[in-house]
Amino acid sequence: MNSHSLQQVLAQSVQLCWSGAVGLFLLLLLVLGLATSPAEAVAVFQMPTVAPGESTWVVDEASLISRFNEAKISGRLGDLATVTGNEVRLVTIHHFDYGDTIQTFTDKLFDRWYPTPEAQANQTLLVLDDVTKTVGIRVGDQSATLLDPAIATSVAQETVLFPLLDGDKYNQSFLAASDRLVAVLSGKEDPGPPAFDDSYDSESTFASAEETAENRGNNALILVVLLVLATVIPMATYFWYAGFGN
Repeated sequence: MNSHSLQQVLAQSVQLCWSGAVGLFLLLLLVLGLATSPAEAVAVFQMPTVAPGESTWVVDEASLISRFNEAKISGRLGDLATVTGNEVRLVTIHHFDYGDTIQTFTDKLFDRWYPTPEAQANQTLLVLDDVTKTVGIRVGDQSATLLDPAIATSVAQETVLFPLLDGDKYNQSFLAASDRLVAVLSGKEDPGPPAFDDSYDSESTFASAEETAENRGNNALILVVLLVLATVIPMATYFWYAGFGN
């Protein structure tokens, strides 16, 4: 075999090895959940823009609510805005962007939609992420005189989440949340959260902050190892073939 043919064989071998290593690397990333396509996560700037006074009350980006119930909820929230001036918007997303939490995402979206204190005053924004099943809520200063932090937290963590823990009942969840928010922001007595079976161990359904941090650290270590292997394997293969050819 002449030197030119040997170089071609070496080049083809290195290329095949490199392609295989990269393919394996990407596959492992997908399996571990380290690679996320744009369709699976959403950043605040990708959300549609809604301004105060607009008749958009439900932004169902995750497609969780039926059209019938979306129309019913929109009607209730529209009537609330007309009668009281208090505006409520319910949002669903299919996972927030890396580095965010559901509350930071909610705060950023609130500030984007309502950029001034005057625009924020009578606004309430509730956001549900269907991947993590977490809920964020943000209330403007004027609306907060009726919807205090304790009730707002209860709406997000009980009224919205209880039906989801009982079987992903998104429509029931948002109907109950809109009913409660409309009642409170209309100055009526708070109906409170729905009844829930305390025997259900909800804590086991979600990872703790410590578990999440530990998993993230393990994933980072695996990623580093894969990167090293993806670099070392092609180089080692090349030198082995070069030595074999000599």
